[in-house]
Amino acid sequence: MIRQGDTIENPITGERVTFLKTSAETDGKLVVIDTTVAPGGFVAAEHVHPYQSERFEVLSGEVEFRRGGEIVVAKAGDVVMVEPGTSHQFRNLGSEEIRFRTEVRPALTFETFLETMFGLASDGKTNRKGLPNPFHLAVIMSEQFDLVRLPSPPAWMQRMGLVFASPLGRLFGYESTYIPAKEPQEWEVAA
Repeated sequence: MIRQGDTIENPITGERVTFLKTSAETDGKLVVIDTTVAPGGFVAAEHVHPYQSERFEVLSGEVEFRRGGEIVVAKAGDVVMVEPGTSHQFRNLGSEEIRFRTEVRPALTFETFLETMFGLASDGKTNRKGLPNPFHLAVIMSEQFDLVRLPSPPAWMQRMGLVFASPLGRLFGYESTYIPAKEPQEWEVAA
């Protein structure tokens, strides 16, 4: 279970996330994280949060966001809002680490999803894009469909695919959550 001050890393995508406010602390209203992304780092896939908004406040460096059909390059002091249902992704194009603070509202199962995906990557159970094999991903996404999904194909089509792939994934022994081999670290984060 994620606690305030815990830090998790994804060695594949180059992301390091420290939890500043957790769902438990905010009665599920929001999660606040401090994210650091290494040069060349990226979020695993373009995605949509059907019921959550995200507010990204850039603290250092330049971040390229793809939000809907537009590209936004944000620098220290800039804020990028992503409303529910808007496809988005980010990446670090620069040669220095970038840092931004993200507020996710409402929290839903955001912490569990990040812990699962980062844990799989940390334990070498993902591909070079940071995604597990299709059957394991189907089990995870079937459970997390109201939290996150792909921008296309349409949601009903994705749901149909999960109806068939998720039971196969469970048959292969995959679960919807994953606890990494090592515990999250507690890091001090500069404000």
